[in-house]
Amino acid sequence: MTKIFVLDTNVLLHDPQAIYAFEDNEVVIPAVVLEEIDSKKRLADELGRNARSISRLLDGLREDGRLHEGIRLRNGGLLKVELNHRSFVRVQEMFGDMSNDNRILAVALNYYLEEQDQPQEEQRQIVLVSKDVLVRIKADVLGLHAEDYLSDHTVEASDIYTGYTTVYVHPSVIDEFYTYRFLNVKNLNLNIRLHPNEFVILRDEMGTSKSALLRVTQDRGKLEPLFLSNDPVWGITARNAQQRMALELLLSDDVPLVTLTGKAGTGKTLLALAAGLLKVEDEHRYKKLLIARPVVPMGKDIGYLPGEKEEKLRPWMQPIYDNLEYLFDTKKAGDIDKILMGLGSIQVEALTYIRGRSIPGQFIIIDEAQNLTRHEVKTIVSRVGEGSKIVLMGDPEQIDHPYLDAVSNGLTYIVESFKEQGLSGHMTLEKGERSKLAQLAADLL
Repeated sequence: MTKIFVLDTNVLLHDPQAIYAFEDNEVVIPAVVLEEIDSKKRLADELGRNARSISRLLDGLREDGRLHEGIRLRNGGLLKVELNHRSFVRVQEMFGDMSNDNRILAVALNYYLEEQDQPQEEQRQIVLVSKDVLVRIKADVLGLHAEDYLSDHTVEASDIYTGYTTVYVHPSVIDEFYTYRFLNVKNLNLNIRLHPNEFVILRDEMGTSKSALLRVTQDRGKLEPLFLSNDPVWGITARNAQQRMALELLLSDDVPLVTLTGKAGTGKTLLALAAGLLKVEDEHRYKKLLIARPVVPMGKDIGYLPGEKEEKLRPWMQPIYDNLEYLFDTKKAGDIDKILMGLGSIQVEALTYIRGRSIPGQFIIIDEAQNLTRHEVKTIVSRVGEGSKIVLMGDPEQIDHPYLDAVSNGLTYIVESFKEQGLSGHMTLEKGERSKLAQLAADLL
């Protein structure tokens, strides 16, 4: 039996193709949603782009019939724009105002009451779909079934790719690796799928301390040792296995895309900056080190902040400058600005200014990437020119975007999308190294 899905505005602004995500069921767009979309279409950011996209999509569908009567979609579903707010009085009595959210709730409630008048075996389930938590709570108060829009979830939160795995083997396997310096994956008879550039920690199944740290080759045929020793990189030494694996990826010239995730204090930014400085200043592998982080959602301006561009950016970029001061071992305030000005090869930028650029021959670091949407991540990675390396990092559990979560954000999306590609590598940093207090705060708070 088909269902009826009533869509909130934020679903369409999040994904203009959402109308095709509900198989052969009926999809209802309340008329007030069109008004909200219209109010966003002139924005210069991603919301505006998506508002224009869904507007063009709906306009194209008008060729197939009248939207208020229902139009058959290519996936077998039925799309309808609904004008009926007969249940609005009931919603208004409960929540008090005539907000757009309440009008959407009224449409869903009206469908629900109509279905209740049908014979039980013919009743269809009414589902209100919204990215807004409070709208879903209101729907529950009214007795309506409400769901988040989950079609953009690439994986369950507990199954997000970590970049490494631990395998327990017979001690003779570990001895074989240290003898021949490689292992054939086929000979291990593993019950798990390994990914290119994934790290494997071999441990003795007999319980001894014997172990080995290996990396999967890009063709997934072999396990090989790490090419790096644990020597300092710009004065930074890996303090745990995950940091060592992260540095391996950051310093590998054959891995142009690296993603790092982890809680605050696990060393993501410091490791990436140290690797970038080594590659740019010492090895001259890249012409420039470009460091960027989102100030506000990409596409928005920072004009409302006082001062020139650099002054406006400084408060948002201060975490980057703090790490650079540590790496350059500056003694007093202002020294880092003089150093960066003198070098000329290090640029700290806002993501607002990256759209439309082509960036060849650079080591690019994108911090706080968990606050980016899928489209924003695609925009950024598609800017990467020939001979560049890009590092995206962030904490998927610490998101400021109102409609993103640990699974639907752009950073998780790119981790899952690229895990089978030999040109990319990922590492999840778990142990905090900032201080015992910082680690405890990250775990408890």
